[in-house]
Amino acid sequence: MSTLAINSSASLEDGYLKNVGRAARALLAALLAVPLRRADSEARSRRELQLLANSYEALTPNLSAELRFLASRG
Repeated sequence: MSTLAINSSASLEDGYLKNVGRAARALLAALLAVPLRRADSEARSRRELQLLANSYEALTPNLSAELRFLASRG
């Protein structure tokens, strides 16, 4: 007959405390992270549409006008 005895309660607690510590650090990092502002991304999109409209001006003026209209709507 064999008996299995686990005398490693300290190692189980250490693992749990390490996991809690990692989770707390990840939560803190997520709370302190500064996300990209929506206004910045919208301005960048408008600028990209304007550049695209400029590149199509000579080929298709109607498409260029539509792209500028979309950029102005925001």
